Amino acid sequence: MRIHPTPAGRVKLKFLLTVLFFWPVIINSGFVLKRAANETEDYRLVWADEFNNNGAPDAKNWRFEYGFVRNNELQWYQNENAYCKNGLLIIEARRETKANPWYKKDSKSWRNQPEYIKYTSSSINTQGLHAWQYGRFIMRGRINTAAGLWPAWWTLGVKNEWPANGEIDMMEYYQDKLLANIACADKDGKAEWYSKNLAVSALGGKKWADQFHIWRMDWDEEHIALYVDDQLINEVKLSQLQNKDSKAENPFKQPHYMLFDLALGGMNGGEVKASTPFPNQLEIDYVRVYQRPKK
Repeated sequence: MRIHPTPAGRVKLKFLLTVLFFWPVIINSGFVLKRAANETEDYRLVWADEFNNNGAPDAKNWRFEYGFVRNNELQWYQNENAYCKNGLLIIEARRETKANPWYKKDSKSWRNQPEYIKYTSSSINTQGLHAWQYGRFIMRGRINTAAGLWPAWWTLGVKNEWPANGEIDMMEYYQDKLLANIACADKDGKAEWYSKNLAVSALGGKKWADQFHIWRMDWDEEHIALYVDDQLINEVKLSQLQNKDSKAENPFKQPHYMLFDLALGGMNGGEVKASTPFPNQLEIDYVRVYQRPKK
């Protein structure tokens, strides 16, 4: 049955349609009718992806990594394992056998040694598209905690090679640990980690993991603080995060770009067992960045 609005109803309906039509303009102009969630008097929303369009992640926001990338991980990264559906960004790990296009007989490189790919997944990032220095970073998501999975939401600095560019692991999980990590360079140019973790089993195990949760980073000129569901996991002063190498720069006083990935195994991820379900998914409802207006 169609509903025919009354004259007063028509006015309300017209107003609503007008607001909906101009909403992208209103948002992009910085004028909002109602303060967004997690905005305060100090913070304003400067960037977000709500993943409301079905299909590939928005190319204006995200780039893909390709192949065997880091940490001796088991997965081959490819574009088709990341997609948006029903308001979620889904990064999907699959058990599938494919010929390794990088295979080289008798190679000593872990990337070239396997003749066949056994697992595929995706890794996406905002490098060269979006980067931020300081702010409140919010992500609502759901992780799979099966054996051998290594989902992460993290940042890297735009200047210098790792680890001198700085790394912040806002959400990272492996081997029952929910981690909040920050890394800079030590005097030998290797990673110096400032790490804290929570055991997922202590939070409720699979019951906890089956639910969506909110991860947050507050990063300013003084400190970096990492939370899950408003519970502080790790907080480090920027004064402690100076690189100890010859350049002695602070990698957290520069813009960082953002990454999402779902890795498997590797140096830290643990063993992928026969009982590990496939396909399995990292699901992201939204990701948002807030910053304080410049004075």
